[in-house]
Amino acid sequence: MVVAGADGCHDAVISVETVETGAPVYDLNVEGTHNFIAGGIVTHNSIYSWRGAEVANILRFEKDFPGATVIRLEQNYRSTPQILAAASALIAQNAGRLGKTLWTELDAGDKVRVVGVWDGPEEARRIGEELETLQHRRVSLDRAAILVRAQFQTREFEDRFIAIGMPYRIVGGYRFYERAEIRDALAYLRLVQSAADDLAFERIVNVPKRGLGDKALQRIHQYARAERLPLLNAAARITETDELTPQARRSLANFIAQMRSWQGKANELSHPELTQLILDESGYTAMLQADRSVEAAGRLENLSELVRAMEEYDLLEAFLEHVSLVMDRDNDDSSETVTIMTIHAAKGLEFDHVFLAGWEDGVFPSQRSMDEGGTASLEEERRLAYVAITRARRRASIYHAANRRIYGQWMSSIPSRFIAEIPPEHVDSENSFGGGQSLWRANWSAQGDPFAHVAERNPARTMTRGPAWQRAVAASSTITHAPAPSERGPAASVGAKPRADLAIGMRVFHEKFGYGEIADIDGNKLEVEFEQAGSKRVLDSFVKAAG
Repeated sequence: MVVAGADGCHDAVISVETVETGAPVYDLNVEGTHNFIAGGIVTHNSIYSWRGAEVANILRFEKDFPGATVIRLEQNYRSTPQILAAASALIAQNAGRLGKTLWTELDAGDKVRVVGVWDGPEEARRIGEELETLQHRRVSLDRAAILVRAQFQTREFEDRFIAIGMPYRIVGGYRFYERAEIRDALAYLRLVQSAADDLAFERIVNVPKRGLGDKALQRIHQYARAERLPLLNAAARITETDELTPQARRSLANFIAQMRSWQGKANELSHPELTQLILDESGYTAMLQADRSVEAAGRLENLSELVRAMEEYDLLEAFLEHVSLVMDRDNDDSSETVTIMTIHAAKGLEFDHVFLAGWEDGVFPSQRSMDEGGTASLEEERRLAYVAITRARRRASIYHAANRRIYGQWMSSIPSRFIAEIPPEHVDSENSFGGGQSLWRANWSAQGDPFAHVAERNPARTMTRGPAWQRAVAASSTITHAPAPSERGPAASVGAKPRADLAIGMRVFHEKFGYGEIADIDGNKLEVEFEQAGSKRVLDSFVKAAG
């Protein structure tokens, strides 16, 4: 027997006692998980590939066991009809699934909101304002959650919530500045700023591994205590002696030389440039790149987000002071708090108000999943999108930004393909740019789709492009929440110089947006009218002259 369950249904819908002894019963819910019930024992498996399971086992069950009975548990007890309709239309794009029609006895409720914002900082501000509105309405923050695709996305929300005094908690992971790779990078910076910071020295003197064993570190500590010197100074002096083995002495001397070099460059480079230089020259970046695990890739994303965060501060001292304030924040678990977590961690949970951040192609669905897995990965990402929307009991709000700073550079963003797959009748859309329609409705074009090679089977997603993007960009000067990137000194691409071989009117090619013509040049940023993608603001390093 196969029991195809609706997400949000009660476990008691089927009784194990009613099943013939020895007969296999599978409970398949539309989130993509299934429970195997046999002999009164229930075990749980998942079709998510990152948990090592395989959806094909479910899809071929009826073929492997002819005559099996399929019972679809289609009543949903969590979400409103509007939310269910939006989520069902989205997941219907997947070929690898057992179809079912969800229904609920709840009132229709609000449509799914799709909100377009200028950039990531405005996204955090807008969501913060909505949470404050909920507080004013006496709605408990425990009923609200922010769901992100990747851990690095939590940083902007944490910084914003600290600034406005919004209580929050990170579920399923550490706060941004508590993560090991962030603490390591900050330790390097603190030691560059102050040679007397012994805690910073201890943390990073052998990270990455430099061949310094416990005995070598013990000798440094002994010498520092005897001479009453900071550890860094003691290490410099001990390299001039024979206290350490030749290998340890060479490794330590190289580290001290690097540290002196970084201290000398601290007055020459901006602190984001200095941070990136330290990560690269210390071998920290190479260490993570050599680690092919998913965790290592996420840690690299976090370090890129750290560099981006530093650009919002004029001085390194100001940034480190900000981090100190964030780390000193008192977490009172007894108070009402908004939950921030990844979509993966949110599975099985539910909240009245759910804010879904960063729905842009390349963020969600993630660039890595598109590059490495093709259609199978796209369908897995879509299942995640379904999970995200159906975490909402009463209201789901999807946010996408027109610009996102990724790996230290501003990138024009295309709204997530998953947004375009939600029927308009179940969506209320708005944006920060002026004009009546949202950017994703006006902008989407299958021809300009950067992931078209994994979506050939879905031509229905083609949407016509109108002039709304041009009107939106023209109206962007009225934005009150966030200035355009061109208005921000610190947010400009670090150390980038404009190219001399480009001119207004020149035809260029962009790997993501295709062919277009340069309409305006602002330093290293170009306004390009692309043939398929419309007007986009891109960096000159990502285009090449086209004939």
